[in-house]
Amino acid sequence: MVKKKIPLRKCTGCGEMKPKKELIRVVKAPDVKNEDGEVVSPGEISLDLTGKKSGRGAYVCRSVKCFEAARKARRFERAFSCQIPESVYEGMEKELAENER
Repeated sequence: MVKKKIPLRKCTGCGEMKPKKELIRVVKAPDVKNEDGEVVSPGEISLDLTGKKSGRGAYVCRSVKCFEAARKARRFERAFSCQIPESVYEGMEKELAENER
């Protein structure tokens, strides 16, 4: 029997390569644009616990410690090429703490 390949992703907090199912995806939804192609509103940044949301993604371990390390080093801002407000970080951290195993 052929072994199935397990997809690996790098945690933005600790930098370790882990199986995709062990990580949580942080996603930036696509920007909303008008007919002229100008950005009307930037995409929302949120945790994607299912891994199915559309948009640009970055992965982080299921621990608050790794999330805080990525936040402190501004790795999410670098991955998404935008500034992220503190309120968004706080909401994601609270949601991660609730779902931490």
